[in-house]
Amino acid sequence: MRKTDLNAIYISERVQETLRPVSVSALTAVVAPMGYGKTTAVNWFLNQRRQTEAAVILRVNIYSDNRFIFWKSVQNAFAAAGLTALAGCEYPEDASSAAQLMDDLCAVLAGDTPCYLFLDDFHLLKDEKAAKFLCGLANRLPANIHLIVASRNNFLPKEEILRLGHRLHRIGREQLRLNHTELAHYAHRCGMDLTEAQVESLLRSCEGWFSAIYLNLHSLAERGILLSEDVDIYSMFTAAMLENLPPQKREFLAIMGLADEFTVEMARVVTEMPDAEEILLTLTEQNAFVTRLPDGKAFRFHHMLKECAMRLFARLTPEKQDACRERYGAWYEAKQQYLHALTAYEACKDYDAALQVIERDAGILLSTLDPAELLERLGRCPVETLKRHPFAILVLMRCMFNWRQIPKMMELKQLLLTTVAEHPEWSQEEKGSLLGECDLILSFLMYNDISAMSRLHRSASAQMSHPAISIQNSGGWTFGSPSVLMMFHRQPGQLDRELAEMDECMPHYYKITNGHGMGAETIMRAEADLQQGRFDDAQILLERAYAQIEGNGQTNMTLCCDFLAWRLSLCGPYTPRVPLEVRREEMLRQHNMSWRNLFNAICAYYYALRGQTGSIPEVYAAHRMNTVNTLAPGKPMIGLIENQVYLAQGEWARVLGRSPGLLTLCEALHYDLVALHLRIQMAAAYARLGRQDEGLGLLQQALAQAAPDGFIMPFAENFRDLKPLLEAAQEGPHSDAVRRILALGAAQEERCRALNHSEALPEAAARLTERELTLARLIADRCTNKEIAAKMFLSEGTVKQYTNQLYSKLGIGGGVRTKRAQLAELFAKKY
Repeated sequence: MRKTDLNAIYISERVQETLRPVSVSALTAVVAPMGYGKTTAVNWFLNQRRQTEAAVILRVNIYSDNRFIFWKSVQNAFAAAGLTALAGCEYPEDASSAAQLMDDLCAVLAGDTPCYLFLDDFHLLKDEKAAKFLCGLANRLPANIHLIVASRNNFLPKEEILRLGHRLHRIGREQLRLNHTELAHYAHRCGMDLTEAQVESLLRSCEGWFSAIYLNLHSLAERGILLSEDVDIYSMFTAAMLENLPPQKREFLAIMGLADEFTVEMARVVTEMPDAEEILLTLTEQNAFVTRLPDGKAFRFHHMLKECAMRLFARLTPEKQDACRERYGAWYEAKQQYLHALTAYEACKDYDAALQVIERDAGILLSTLDPAELLERLGRCPVETLKRHPFAILVLMRCMFNWRQIPKMMELKQLLLTTVAEHPEWSQEEKGSLLGECDLILSFLMYNDISAMSRLHRSASAQMSHPAISIQNSGGWTFGSPSVLMMFHRQPGQLDRELAEMDECMPHYYKITNGHGMGAETIMRAEADLQQGRFDDAQILLERAYAQIEGNGQTNMTLCCDFLAWRLSLCGPYTPRVPLEVRREEMLRQHNMSWRNLFNAICAYYYALRGQTGSIPEVYAAHRMNTVNTLAPGKPMIGLIENQVYLAQGEWARVLGRSPGLLTLCEALHYDLVALHLRIQMAAAYARLGRQDEGLGLLQQALAQAAPDGFIMPFAENFRDLKPLLEAAQEGPHSDAVRRILALGAAQEERCRALNHSEALPEAAARLTERELTLARLIADRCTNKEIAAKMFLSEGTVKQYTNQLYSKLGIGGGVRTKRAQLAELFAKKY
């Protein structure tokens, strides 16, 4: 009698043939209901590839729709394969970040080695943007990289199917279901020779559904009968797989069904079964729905088994359920998997432990939850329990501020004050830490009112004995603005007072935040010197700011220094310490989308001032800022920079159309310097359109606004467009300032002319985007398509497509070699 092996893997020749195109497709979508063997088929294929191609295999199992947990799984998969490029890379929240991530992935994975990225259970990630991202990535992937996505639901938009064309391979239930012959072969592989009648019966009742057939074979082997045709799959599963198990194994399955993945150690702890390893290995041998993951250490249950295990768990006594969840929470908390821990503790209503997790998380992972979800969870927590965890109240206050839930934030503040008042026995140090951090969080409501913020910072500093738990000093400080002065100059004539207040305020803030935003007051004063035309003083302070920041990891402040440095370089013979290309490479290595966006803003403004439209980052040059997530306080600054780009491109009407709305934002946020720039830009646009009277009126208004603080550089930076208006204003009420602006503007124009000449480009390049310009230079340097693909993080096919578009744009015709020669000659000048 042949040995029965119900866990035997069977991949029919037909399915093997169906899987073969995966190795030449950019994206393979495997879409079928639960239990059709999607994961088994893909795993079989990947194991074959590893043996025949020495391929790189990246597996990501998706367990929920939480983007942070999903993204962490992706990063872990890359790290497990020895690829660290995604470490520290944020989940792409906008189209611009997504495009940059696509470039990064192409660069990291491109090469001669086949690479397969398998995303399993994609239907659990309920994010339409994720599907569009995968389709966009598939269209750009180098030939050696292949995406495989398994899902119960069809996740591909129709337009993306058309766009992908032959790069897409689709596998559905019809390809995966077993036919008559295959069912018989599968049963034989399992050690069971069915009669023709049994095969016909199984085929009729299960319709080729792999899981249902497996359960029937299991029942036939264990009990000698096939399962009833009129029961649902979960009842079928319970009858075939669970009813005959010993109570201990059933309880093991019930408890471990709560976990997405687990190790032997975890199973031993949460089940409190000393022989957990033996039980687990026995179940794995006997049950195809318990799988050991490729790392050899972790296990997971198939969704069908998880569902049935959860039903078993529900039969346990409430006391036993709560005890299990307590152990889960403690395990996850110890592993710093705080979202999992929070869910476990809340399920057993241990709100004290849940609030302890919130304190330890300090709001980092909480920020990945939907605000409505967190508010609902908070509503279930008893107030008396909240009062036992005042530091958790502080973390929740900060979360509410970030989500602009200000009434709830103030409600929590009152609860904190009540809690402190109810505990006179607490030490002064303990009370001071709580009330001081409360003041720190409340100071954010006074954003850019330095006087009000300073009062709260001084109060916090005087009371706190340790750094705040609700602020991470590695995060951004300027809300996406490249300028500190633009954030904090509120009112004409108040610059000196604002600078003095920043000098007084920031040391207190640094003390209680571990130096968050270090150097801000120095940068702000240096920017003020630049705006007043004191370039030597500005440079001295700039170098001092760089020294303050050096080595502390606060990239935000370094980029603010760079913004000042590159504007200074247009005012005289000053060379910034880090070339833009070097800083760009550094930003690409960091994989932080916020810093990249900030760097793009710096480059856009700098090259717009120089009139080098071909070097402006594409996201600004093509005015796709709607694809970039910008925090509300930073939007007026980004709008100002985009206006500067429009001026450089000669789109003067757009400047006039956009600016009133931006001025309204500035008024609400008290951004006086940003408003000054906008009025100057509007005056420049009117001048270019030949509407001198309107332009001159705005110029005089801007001169009056700038006069109390001695600001002149915003005018000088727009000298190219303002020159006729400035000449007309020489005899006006601000004649001394105008004459100085004319001199500085002429000098800056000459400086830009000299820089542009030294980096001269062929005239035709003015029609090219930054990406096209980079491509043209690489072709001129006689790089091959493969070399270009590696340098630009594109596939060779995409390089060919872009190259043809480039030739068309430049009017270059002929054969491939002739076209390359013509382009090389066109770019023979120094660039």
